[in-house]
Formats: sequence, structure tokens, C-alpha cells
Amino acid sequence: MRQFSQAPVVTIGDTARLTDPVWANAAEVPQLVQFSRRTAGGWDDVTCAQFHAEVVATARGLVAAGVNPGDRVALMSKTRYEWTLIDYAIWAAGAVTVPIYETSSTEQVQWILADSGAVGCFAETAAHEALVREAAPGLGRVWRIEGGDLPTLVSLGGDVDVQEIEKRRSGGSVDDPATIVYTSGTTGRPKGCVLTHRNMLSDIGNAIPALDVLFAPGASTVLFLPLAHAFARLLQLGVVQGRVKTSHTADTRNLVEDLGAFQPTFLLSVPRVFEKVFNSARQKAQAGGKGGVFDRAEAVAIAYSRALDAPGGPGLGLRLKHKVFDRLVYTRLRAALGGRCHSAISGGAPLGERLGHFFRGAGLRVLEGYGLTETSPAITFNRADAQKIGTVGKPLPGVTIAIAEDGEILARGEVIFREYWNNPAATAEAVDADGWFHTGDLGSLDEDGFLSITGRKKEIIVTAGGKNVAPAVLEDRVRAHPLVSQCMVVGDRQPFIGALITVDPEALPGWLAERGRPDTPVSQLCDDPDLRAEIQLAVAEANRAVSAAEAVKVFRILPRDFTEATGELTPSLKVKRAVVMKEYADEIDAIYHR
Repeated sequence: MRQFSQAPVVTIGDTARLTDPVWANAAEVPQLVQFSRRTAGGWDDVTCAQFHAEVVATARGLVAAGVNPGDRVALMSKTRYEWTLIDYAIWAAGAVTVPIYETSSTEQVQWILADSGAVGCFAETAAHEALVREAAPGLGRVWRIEGGDLPTLVSLGGDVDVQEIEKRRSGGSVDDPATIVYTSGTTGRPKGCVLTHRNMLSDIGNAIPALDVLFAPGASTVLFLPLAHAFARLLQLGVVQGRVKTSHTADTRNLVEDLGAFQPTFLLSVPRVFEKVFNSARQKAQAGGKGGVFDRAEAVAIAYSRALDAPGGPGLGLRLKHKVFDRLVYTRLRAALGGRCHSAISGGAPLGERLGHFFRGAGLRVLEGYGLTETSPAITFNRADAQKIGTVGKPLPGVTIAIAEDGEILARGEVIFREYWNNPAATAEAVDADGWFHTGDLGSLDEDGFLSITGRKKEIIVTAGGKNVAPAVLEDRVRAHPLVSQCMVVGDRQPFIGALITVDPEALPGWLAERGRPDTPVSQLCDDPDLRAEIQLAVAEANRAVSAAEAVKVFRILPRDFTEATGELTPSLKVKRAVVMKEYADEIDAIYHR
């Protein structure tokens, strides 16, 4: 079993708590701006001292409302300043945060509230409050964020001694639960993943020193991924501990505008966002008659990035071409991210080598990482001084990564979760007697300790001919085409590999306009020869990466895109394969019985 590990940079003491940075920041840099909070009139700065005061005041309200140490308190809201405030206030009251995605169904909310034994719930809107009350009619404490309940809660806590908050936040053990995160999952009922203060402090404490280029003085970022997801939650901890000026936004339709106004120095995102940024830039260039220029700029950016890893670096000719295209193309691309953004962290799914090289060549360093909710979540990542594009980097300090005989990625360290809530059988299945967490992902370690992800163990397709096929290799490459939104490879126990493909609704109008066919819905284009020929190019490009037995032989274009709202995607934009298999059973059947 091949292993790779690094010694921890930061060792977590037994008295450490997740609230410690809030108290330290208020004492050491009280006037430093920690957050910019969106208001009706624009943005209001929140200093470290003010954030600390608001956390304490909200925690006092929770104590007055009867929340006891160890109680679970749910939080259902989009990403916003109040999400972070409430999260820290729950911890300051000695309680445990249970995040709920704002897109969750009544059945999901009912399960999470009941399974966690939550004693109360924060709900963002009136609709969320109504859903919570329907799901848990016996839940007495429901506070609506947009209904004025936060000021009322603060008023309620006026008689609670501030020392009670200090006692609660520092009491207990560093190994007590801090949060129970219910995995959205692509199959099955969500499991409550228990993460302790030590788990999360070890993860962010060892990540910040290795990502010092991101957390340098004067750093700023915009949080827009769902904070109910462990990936965004980790950055929330990072910006507080690293004293990074941060704004929140949940409306990605206004993301470019927000980035322009806030001008972040780095971002956290998922690969799909980077794919859309690239595809949008290419479409605009093509619409303006400059598609050829963009294509040449893309090739130069990739070549330039590859040359950075070669002895001697880029040659003179390549440097000159890069300089020209930086002025013509790359500068505009960076301007769309606010103009100051030099780096980004990508996770949740593979970014792909092509996009990684393109963005680095265009002046945006995208550092890929890897992890799961059960690992707090980050266990590997690339860093500015140790990046290998196409991999998810080296193990986090304090983490050991191993590859089992069957190719499964195993992990061990302080970041590994304590247990699945109320589910000892699932815990025993996930963590073996030697403390190895079995990720369910397949991968490989190179001689330098860089990890590459090759697929998901449970998603391996075995054809009727006995060929093992990892869908991710094909799916990632098909999705690289600007017209493609999602791709799901099928073919288990079938004679050949097929694929279900959806069209990007943002890219389609421009493609149709170029052909004089505006306003044609995709539902009328599933068998359109021109569209099929375009998608065939994406499939052919993907097939180049695999053997003939693994190649996609037949594909079907679906009449609409997969979305979280319709149930085919998780909140982190992963395809729920079981849902799609059931929803599109007829289309899959048509692939094999034409």
C-alpha cells in the first residue's frame, strides 16, 4: 500500500476552540475590517471588534432562549453574513451547528431535524420558516433571519452575563462536536457527519501556512458557494482566522458585478464556475468576430503554462506571444474577476488539466484540492510553490494518504471525522480498525506525493464484455465543450458505453443566433443534425483519452439541463446518478435498443 504524509505544521491544543480567532481578532486588531455586509444601501464594513460583539450578543440570546451546551441548532439559509454570525454564535453558546441547504425538501428537512435532535432552527425567509414548521411542527424555537428575529433574540439575551458565554465557549473538550453536516450524497438518505473542533481547527490551521500567498496581509475574497457545504465552511474558518476581508453573496447572477465592486484577491469555487467563465469568454469573442483570436490566445496560455514547468521556462517567442495576448485577451478575463484576483481554490470535482493550464497562463493561478465532508474537508491541495496541474496536490500537513490494493484512496489524521451521528454501522464501514478512512474514490500517488483522482469506486461501470470504465475521465472531457452543461456516462452490463448529455442553456442562444435560428428551445433540438454534429466533436475529443472498448459509442441529448431544483444535482453540482438513471430510463433504454 503506497503512502505519503507530511508532519503537521500546527498542533491543536486541548483548550483550543473554533471561536478563539474571533476573540483574538477583537483583542489584537479591533478596527480591522473583517466583513463587508450587504445592506439595502450597499455595503457596510464590520470590524473585528463589531463582529465579536455581535457574536456574543447573539450567543447570549441563544442562552436566554434555553439552548444548552451540546444542543444541536439548525441553520437553513443561503450564503450571507448572518450565516457566519449565527454559526459562530452557536459555537459561542457551546452548542452544535446543523447546516441545512436552503434548497432542501420538506422530507429532507424533516429527516435532518429529527435525526440530529435539533432544539431550534434559524430559517432565512418566510418560505423557509414555513417549510421548517411543516417539517417539524413540534419544534418550538424557529428564528427567521429576514423577519427581524435576530434583534429580538439579542434583546432577549440582555440579562445573560457575558461571563456565561466565555464559560460556555471555552468549556467542554476540543474533541466535542462542533457541527453535524448531513452529506447531500448522490444516493441514499443523508448521513450526519460529526466534525469536532479539533477536526476543523487542524484542517484550517495546517492549510493557512501552506497557502500564505492567499492569506497575505490585505487579502480579500467573496464567499458565494453554499456555506452548508463543508468546502465553503472551511474557507469561512480561514477568513476569520487569517483576517481576510470578506463579503458574502448567494446570487451568482450578480457575481461578476459583485466581483467588480469588491475586487477580491482570491476566490473559492467549483470547476463548473471556471468552465462557465472560460466558455462565456470564448462565446463573447466568437460573437464579436474574434473567435480566432481567442482560440490562439487559449493555445498560447496553455503552452505558456506548460513551459513554466519545463527547464528554462517559456522561450522568447512564446513570451512575446503571451505578452500580446495578455493585452488583447487575458487582461479582460482577469477584469471580469474584479481585476485584483490572482489565485483561486477549486474543489468538489476535477478541474481538468486543460483549464488549469489555461487559467494559469492567463494570470489566474487555480489551486486544486481534494477532500470530503468526512475529512473536514480538505486533505490534499496544490500550493503556489508546489503545484502540479492535473493533480489535486500533496497531502495537507498532518494527513497521511494511502492507495489501497484496489486503487481506493485512504486517509488518516486529525481531520478525519469522529462518527456518523446515530449510525455506528456506517461509521465502522467508513473507518477501519487502523484508523484509515475509506474515501470511496480511486486515485494514484506519484513519486513526489501528488494525488490524482481517477474515478469513484461505486461509479465504475463494468460492460457486458467485462471492461471496467471510469466515467469521470469521459464526462470531464465532454463537459469541456462550451455547448455542454452535463454529461453522464452509462453502460453497466451493456455491450458498449453510452452517454446522456445536456446543453448549456446560457451557451445555446449564441450558437443558435450564429445559425439564424434564434429562440429554438433545446427540447426541439435533441435530434437536430447540426447540434448533434457539434456534440459529436466533444464526444470524439473525450474518446481520445480512452481505449476503443471504453469509448462512448452512442449519446442522447436531453430536452433540459440537470439542476439542483429538479433533483439531478447535489448543492455542490455533482450529478445524482441514481436519480438520473431513474428519470431518464427510457432514454438510456433507447441507446441500447435503437
